Amino acid sequence: MKGRAELEVGGRTLSIETGTVAKQADGAVIISYNDTTVLVTAVSSTSAREGVDFFPLTVEYQEKAFAAGKIPGGFFKREGRPGADEILTCRVIDRPIRPLFPKGYRNETQIIATVLSADPAGASDVISLIGASAALTLSDIPFDGPVAAVRVGRIGGQLVANPSVEQLDDCDINILMAARREAIVMVEGGAKIVPEDEILEALYFGHESVMPILDAQEDLRKKVGREKRVFEPAPTDEALHKNVNDRATKGLREAYSVKEKLPRYAALREADSKFFEELPEELSERRGEVESALEAVKKDIVRGDIVDDGRRLDGRGLKDVRQISVETGFLPRTHGSALFTRGETQAIAVATLGTSADEQRIDALHGDYRKRFMLHYNFPPYSVGEAKMLRSAGRREIGHGALAERAILPILPDADDFPYTIRVVSEITESNGSSSMATVCGTSLSLMDAGVPIKGPVAGVAMGLIREGEKFAVLSDILGDEDHLGDMDFKVAGTADGITSVQMDIKIDGIPREVMSDALYQARDNRLHILAEMGKGLEAPREEMSKHAPRIVTIKINPDKIRDVIGAGGKVIRGIVEQTGCKIDVEDDGTVRVASTDGESLNKALDIIDGLTSSPEVGRIYEGQVRRVAEFGAFVEILPGTQGLCHISQLADHRVGKVTDVVNEGDTIQVKVLEVDRQGRIRLSLKEAMRDLGQSTQEQAG
Repeated sequence: MKGRAELEVGGRTLSIETGTVAKQADGAVIISYNDTTVLVTAVSSTSAREGVDFFPLTVEYQEKAFAAGKIPGGFFKREGRPGADEILTCRVIDRPIRPLFPKGYRNETQIIATVLSADPAGASDVISLIGASAALTLSDIPFDGPVAAVRVGRIGGQLVANPSVEQLDDCDINILMAARREAIVMVEGGAKIVPEDEILEALYFGHESVMPILDAQEDLRKKVGREKRVFEPAPTDEALHKNVNDRATKGLREAYSVKEKLPRYAALREADSKFFEELPEELSERRGEVESALEAVKKDIVRGDIVDDGRRLDGRGLKDVRQISVETGFLPRTHGSALFTRGETQAIAVATLGTSADEQRIDALHGDYRKRFMLHYNFPPYSVGEAKMLRSAGRREIGHGALAERAILPILPDADDFPYTIRVVSEITESNGSSSMATVCGTSLSLMDAGVPIKGPVAGVAMGLIREGEKFAVLSDILGDEDHLGDMDFKVAGTADGITSVQMDIKIDGIPREVMSDALYQARDNRLHILAEMGKGLEAPREEMSKHAPRIVTIKINPDKIRDVIGAGGKVIRGIVEQTGCKIDVEDDGTVRVASTDGESLNKALDIIDGLTSSPEVGRIYEGQVRRVAEFGAFVEILPGTQGLCHISQLADHRVGKVTDVVNEGDTIQVKVLEVDRQGRIRLSLKEAMRDLGQSTQEQAG
């Protein structure tokens, strides 16, 4: 059945249409925002997937080049594997909708969002999330929606909904958020060092902005929505749960009293093994149900201890941060490095400095752009004591790297002040919660160790939440198990003055505003503590860069002289590089950047470029080489490719009989520029140069 809803959001028209395209999917919508159009489909199998104890949901987001009137690059001329931006959008869609499926739902489910038309104003990620909610809401798939999204920006102190791509450059707040009618359920974004109260104001501005979008989805469901499938979760056997609880609690409590992660896991395995060994035969036949009940008992123990007694797995108080240690200059040959350890989470962050030639070129839907700062996050299996195959970065690695990169961007120096391309790699060597925030801290330290003049160090912390009934417990610096068993993962990064990056996901239907406020301000206190601990290792950027880092000198030349530096087919610049070993970047406006780790080579390259681009100055003395001798004088090359005539009368204070009595071909002499005429002919004088230098022509000739 066809249906359509239309409304204004952020000064542009948002429309949701169903019943026209992809009619064999369980749910499908065409969602448009001005000229940006996305097809979003939802399909779920009618039976549960066998042998899984999780919800098999996959979310795909794909940008088609034709949407922007482009043909893909490469040999095959078709879209390939998704790029980083597409993967990040997949995660943004997945996180708010996953908790809204019924508990125990095990049917294979897939959401596909396909960008069909791309408006330069953007917002395809925002409307794809709305489209996913709408497709699920209108389908027969069990889904406790709808949910809606908006990007909140702030320009000149004014909050705006869904700013355009161009406007985002002027925003000091850029947050993509999703919400239900009851509460905010997902936050992903950054800010340019903005205080907590202003971030809260932006979040609740966004919550108000999505209300009309929720109304539109609900109205459309009433008109054309399909009746939901009947899904009955497996009934809970209270007697079985009590039996398991009585048998397992003592052993589990002893295991949970172990504060270190791996010894605690070993104690839990031993407790589980002993529990199943002593299990009666009638319960052994119900192994699957018993395992589920045992996991529920573990969850009840951990959560109950936190909410009722304020007792956490590692013995900390609710607001305590784990012990921190910092070591900078950790690696001898890198440009900057740091080993950051917080409890049982550890990261080696390594900074590398390069030239503009090292910038990453991104072929995006809305046009190419370049990145001068890259942060790459790696999570090897040994960091959690596992043995697995090493593969390329997955969605988790890309998402964590993007979160940390966003936290660092606001404190980087401008390219004009620091003309380096910067890459930081974070190798997680140990993990027990919030390795992305350890990456933020380690990155900040490695940049300072490299001598990058950042605006201030950045630290991050992950906040958790346990809600039991009306009781709330906000946890600082959560462990992996507290994340897994808790109700919220709220990551906050920033400087001492404000927030630079936030990310939040919740697993419950909502949290009160005052609880979110408490979490933000508790995170601020933790952040200041972490910054103080980081300061014990390194308080500010080093005054000198590593001797292994390239030195970059920026000069300006006349744009008309660029051809002289490049040469035909790049012959001249290649020759300079071969002679000096320097990296040389030339921009269209005449900016030339020369980079080298060797000062002598750097100066040599600069001298060559200066010679190629300089014009002779009247009155200036040059050291030149005699290229040709004639009866009337000598032709002297004072700049590469630039010669002037030193007439025989200008060779000495006395009368010269023959030019070769004073100079010969190949001699190096000092000459002064007397005149450059309209035809560009240069008149030189040896005797005037010698007079100015306090020498005689005989001394120079000798």
